[in-house]
Amino acid sequence: MELNATSMGKRLAQHPYNRVRLLAAGVEVSGDKHEYLIPFNTLLNISCRRGVVWGELEFLLPEDKVVRLHGTEWQETQRFYHYLLQAWQAWSAEMSAVCVEVLTQLRQRVDDFGAQDRWIMRSELQALCAQIDKRFAALPLPLARLDEFSDCREPYHACLRWLEQGEAALRQRNRDWTARMLTQYHDFFATVETSPLNPSQCEAVVNGEEAVLVLAGAGSGKTSVLVARAGWLLTRRLAAPEQILLLAFGCQAAEEMNERIRARLGVADIQARTFHALALHIIREGSNKQPVVSKLESDAAARQALLIDAWRQQCEEKKAQANGWRQWLRDELQWTLPEGHFWQDECLTKRLAPRLERWLGLMRMHGGSQAAMIADVPDEVRALFSKRVKLMAPLLKAWKQALKEEGALDFAVLIQQAVAILDKGRFISPWKHIMVDEFQDISPQLAALLAALRQQNKHTTLFAVGDDWQAIYRFSGAEMSLTTAFHHHFGAGDRCVLDTTYRFNERIGDIANSFVLQNPHQLKKPLNSLTKGNKKAINLLPQEQLEPLLNKLSGYVKPDERVLLLARYHYLRPDVLDKAKTCWPRLRLDFMTIHASKGQQADIVILLGLQAGKEGFPAPARESVMEQGLLPQLEEFPDAEERRLAYVALTRARQQVWLLYDREQPSLFVDAFRQLGVPLLRKA
Repeated sequence: MELNATSMGKRLAQHPYNRVRLLAAGVEVSGDKHEYLIPFNTLLNISCRRGVVWGELEFLLPEDKVVRLHGTEWQETQRFYHYLLQAWQAWSAEMSAVCVEVLTQLRQRVDDFGAQDRWIMRSELQALCAQIDKRFAALPLPLARLDEFSDCREPYHACLRWLEQGEAALRQRNRDWTARMLTQYHDFFATVETSPLNPSQCEAVVNGEEAVLVLAGAGSGKTSVLVARAGWLLTRRLAAPEQILLLAFGCQAAEEMNERIRARLGVADIQARTFHALALHIIREGSNKQPVVSKLESDAAARQALLIDAWRQQCEEKKAQANGWRQWLRDELQWTLPEGHFWQDECLTKRLAPRLERWLGLMRMHGGSQAAMIADVPDEVRALFSKRVKLMAPLLKAWKQALKEEGALDFAVLIQQAVAILDKGRFISPWKHIMVDEFQDISPQLAALLAALRQQNKHTTLFAVGDDWQAIYRFSGAEMSLTTAFHHHFGAGDRCVLDTTYRFNERIGDIANSFVLQNPHQLKKPLNSLTKGNKKAINLLPQEQLEPLLNKLSGYVKPDERVLLLARYHYLRPDVLDKAKTCWPRLRLDFMTIHASKGQQADIVILLGLQAGKEGFPAPARESVMEQGLLPQLEEFPDAEERRLAYVALTRARQQVWLLYDREQPSLFVDAFRQLGVPLLRKA
């Protein structure tokens, strides 16, 4: 059947289309130069209008596109329209039956998806939405017409909800499921640790995303969450013990975790390891070799002696090398050197040894050739960095020779070899769930090991517990952005926050949190305290008032309460502590560097050394070009890591913090604390 414009209508309308023909399942609109095919499955509506003289047909298509035919005789237009409408509606009714069947099946899939008794991951939502999109695209009716058919309307909108509100709908669904779990497993959460878990801890434990970052502020119970997480996986039969891997940064932390799991869960098959122990296991299993870790890694004195001997030999044998080292130490580090054979000076070697140790460690961690190291550094320091690397080359050679003679590997090579074995597929990871403690301390090399493990087992979840506010180990290669940009590096997932601290009072928390958050690059999170505290919970005091302060504390501090003195450096240990046992025998006093105090707590903390200058706190930047080239890039915010170090010091305290400062050269942190409302006292 066909409808044509009249000769007059064709001439006056001046329209590209003047003829329409009904096909088996569509219409063809054409003119002298144009032809347009409109299948019924793209047709949204047909309308018929009467003009002053002629009729008009209008075909509505997706994206508000309209095709019109003008200049047709009105009665013929009406007749064609009614016949076309009847054919289109009959086709639509037939196709709606097909749509109902498809949509009903899809609706059941969507209902089953939401009704699962488990956490649903974002990646699963993406797969569901892709499936919905695919099935929608295959429907014979345009989506915009499905509301016209009562049998299609409800299942269509049920599926459409997941497409349009997917993220929000999934969040709400997982929140509802989490609430049910916290009720259903109330006894588990109340008894898995010595104290019942709070809601934020419980929510972190049950979160089933593929990559979960748990931001655990100081004293917020991160170890409890790790233990409970392992227990939850076992209780819900989400993993067998041998499919759970816990990773820590030190042997002591790993052993403490093992003891806690054995005590609380009664399970011996879950083993917390250090990253290096994990790498050793992968190498042994994946290469049929039995490598051992060099004794140098556990003997700092032997390490430094080896490097100093190699350095002295280098300076003794080659005048150019000696001159190069003199220039480096004098011009870049601004050290005063003795004349002549400066390399024989014992004071100098004692000062240099830890530097050599650090520089060599960074070079080993990089793992590449000298050329690769040089190529990786910024252009502005490349020439100088190249000179320094060449001066370090004999020390690196001596280190490698010592390892060869011992038949052992160092930590850096352990990680590199483990990653290589994983990349080659010679070790298949058995772990479905990897949990990492103190995640803020992770380096790019250790992150590469995690990535390689997850690449081996695509279904491996990563549960990382850490606190970017306590990231204080950049000097050893830790990169804070691996935490602050966690999902960029480790894939889509979720972030949980442990919002309650069980350690310090609200007054200490307010000052410490406000102080660290003055750096806008730190992740913002709530950290509430259980006790109020008062204005006297944190005070500034001149440093000469230390002894009067200890006298005062000895009058009211209980024998079982701990007083912890903290300083930026070991050598700032105050002499007054030498007479502590006789002057204040009932006062439990300890001294530590702030770095060493990580993980510690005390009733009262005394922070020493808030002074400006070369040996002050915040410590002035003293990086040589080696650190600039091999460490993660420095943050833009001034003294960012030193500020986090101060935060760590403050948050060791349960009850009270005393900040001791130099009145002649006060640290710039003193003014920052005063602006936050910390009282400045004249005497203890």
